[in-house]
Amino acid sequence: MSTAPVRVGVIGTGALGFHHARLLRRMPGITFAGIYDNNSARAAEVAAQLETVAHPALAPLLDGVDAVTVAVPTPAHAEVGTAVLERGIALLMEKPLADTVVAAEDLVRRATARGVVLQVGHVERFNRAVRAAAPYLDEPRFLQIDRLAPFQPRGTDVAVILDLMIHDLDLVLELVRSDVVDVRATGVPLLTTHVDIANARIEFANGAIANVTASRVSRERTRKLRMFQPNGYFSLDLAQGSGDYYRLKAGWQSLGATSLEQIVEHVRLDAPEAEPLKLELESFLRAVRGEEEVVVSGAAGAHALALAFRIADAVQASPLAAARP
Repeated sequence: MSTAPVRVGVIGTGALGFHHARLLRRMPGITFAGIYDNNSARAAEVAAQLETVAHPALAPLLDGVDAVTVAVPTPAHAEVGTAVLERGIALLMEKPLADTVVAAEDLVRRATARGVVLQVGHVERFNRAVRAAAPYLDEPRFLQIDRLAPFQPRGTDVAVILDLMIHDLDLVLELVRSDVVDVRATGVPLLTTHVDIANARIEFANGAIANVTASRVSRERTRKLRMFQPNGYFSLDLAQGSGDYYRLKAGWQSLGATSLEQIVEHVRLDAPEAEPLKLELESFLRAVRGEEEVVVSGAAGAHALALAFRIADAVQASPLAAARP
């Protein structure tokens, strides 16, 4: 376990990378080594705003870091990730891990071979509502997740399944922890050449079922997760970071109840307020120092990506896709 300051840099300073740099440069226990973006004008703008160094190329940044976070467009993840890992530098890669399963698995192999930390930026793992629900989870059996967003050009280089739904696929895999045995899905492109709205029904070996919907062409923004387990029901608002848990009272069968309210106890879910991205970055740095295990491993990121592509294949095979001209 190292006690020396970790030298950290950020690669890619778009909408998300900017916030990586904003948060990292003020974190204790690190030396912020600056940023790199292949758009030199954008890099200069962010460097001026955050009072940091914009490196003229990737190599000079990598020469002076122990760890980096990467928030470049998805098609560049494999190339940039390979360059980082081949130098033995710890890597936090924004989701999805790569744009193909083969590339994602290659990054995982490289990290393992070099013995370096590889974490994937599935930030919903750090959502306040998810953190608050964690102590009460007991083998969820039915999950309903809706992630709806208004249209914006960012992220449309891939289907909504890789852009938005993959957040929830990672959550579902972590919550259920069972093998996927069947996937049924449908979706359509509306404003882009890729699928913009999709729904998937995922069946697991342990009997659990997840129904996941993602849209980037909705009028309002919604991020909700509902879960049923043998002893209760969760309703989580991921956008607000709040939630409720309704659990069966002990010995409810003998209460002689005549209404649901008489046998159910309401628990208001709460967890300490914190910016999820900040928690994610802090967890990455602790893993780099050897203080804890990686929260979202490269293997977990590859697993979520594989499920996303399985859903994409199911969308293409659906009757709705076959009916399109």
